Amino acid sequence: MSAVKQSGTVEALAAIVGAANVLTDPADTAPYLIDWRKQFSGPAECVVRPASTDEVAAVVAHCAREGIAIVPQGGNTGLCGASVPGGTRREIVLSLARMNRVRAIDPLNDTLTAEAGCVLADIQRAAREADRFFPLSLGAEGSCRIGGNLSTNAGGVNVLRFGNARDQVLGLEVVLPDGRIWHGLRGLRKDNTGYDLKQLFIGAEGTLGVITAAVLKLYPPPASGATAWFGLATPQQAIELLALLHARLGDRLTAFELLARVCLDAALANVPGTLDPLPAPCPWYALVELGDSDPEPMLRQRIEQVLAECLEQGLARDVVLAQSGAQARALWAIRERMPEAQLENVKHDISVPLSKIPEFIERGAAALERAFPGIVIYAFGHAGDGNLHYNVGFADPAANQALMARRAEVNAIVYALVDALDGSISAEHGLGQLKRDEIRLHKSALELELMARVKQALDPQGLMNPGKVLG
Repeated sequence: MSAVKQSGTVEALAAIVGAANVLTDPADTAPYLIDWRKQFSGPAECVVRPASTDEVAAVVAHCAREGIAIVPQGGNTGLCGASVPGGTRREIVLSLARMNRVRAIDPLNDTLTAEAGCVLADIQRAAREADRFFPLSLGAEGSCRIGGNLSTNAGGVNVLRFGNARDQVLGLEVVLPDGRIWHGLRGLRKDNTGYDLKQLFIGAEGTLGVITAAVLKLYPPPASGATAWFGLATPQQAIELLALLHARLGDRLTAFELLARVCLDAALANVPGTLDPLPAPCPWYALVELGDSDPEPMLRQRIEQVLAECLEQGLARDVVLAQSGAQARALWAIRERMPEAQLENVKHDISVPLSKIPEFIERGAAALERAFPGIVIYAFGHAGDGNLHYNVGFADPAANQALMARRAEVNAIVYALVDALDGSISAEHGLGQLKRDEIRLHKSALELELMARVKQALDPQGLMNPGKVLG
């Protein structure tokens, strides 16, 4: 690219968003050009920070005329490299961070309309201030932004009861690849008038358009809640425990997280302040969250009865029920800080049917041990909806580094088993750059063709987040 082209681009974009919001200095652009895990990075002509949907539309229209690719970015907390440039063509980063207003809250309709740059925790807070509850919750909620959550169809801990991010959306506002604005901010729960267009953009990772705002579902806040930590012998026991809790407690069950003992050991060793919740170690653990519209004493009495039944049936070795909000937060901190407790290893975000989780864990461990004797497997995640974060490494740093260079071999073993069990190689993190080529081995030719047709129909120039999802 020529300096003249760069200068002309910067000047044109500055005329739209203001010179202060077109970043070109390497010190200013650096945080936008590399992902959170520091695995993917690429150059961009500039970083553009619009403050309104109209400004986004004007920026996109200019880029469409000039053939400049656009990388939409929210909080840049993604784990697959979808929110940073690929570096194969002229690109700009379009940061939605300044578009951070909650536009409206309608408590009677149980909806909240937020711009794409709203931090997830701020949306949760706005809902609470309106005496409502927004259920999307994940470890990065203090920095991730709702546009990115929707673009990746984020999951998190409450999927078991409330569903993925796409299940929390009633309407969208989207800037299309030619700069036109689709005004789809409808707070309707029933609208049977053809294709549900919003679902095309949710989970598309910015490859079909730029989500600029969304109408989100709200719920009545739970009147009471409880958090329990179970010590288990096997993953099979965990799935049987989940079934009993569902049968006895129904929709009161909002989260069911599974953790191997090795995960807790990593947290104890690497995350200051972590304490072992139970007096004796167990091979596996389940972290369970419940919420109810009943007052606290009624919920606690019911839960205590169910916990006693679990122990009587041998579905758990031990269990502790948090006695305060501080104890509940301490239990959740173990799970939420798991990524930093074991940062360097070969990571997977897979899903299989609930009933097949024990088989996946057993067969995966055996296959990986045969290929890499002494391997350590950090298996944890949202077992209540079949999603495991299945991370593989060695305790020895040198051996671990050598394994990272052989991640393709590790992936081949893990993903072959996922296929055999009718699972998915990406449960909630998306494809981005990390899995854009791998997915071609796991989707049918017809599925890939249909995805490519959608991309061609909406983005014929291929300007929206190139090199992501489809390659």
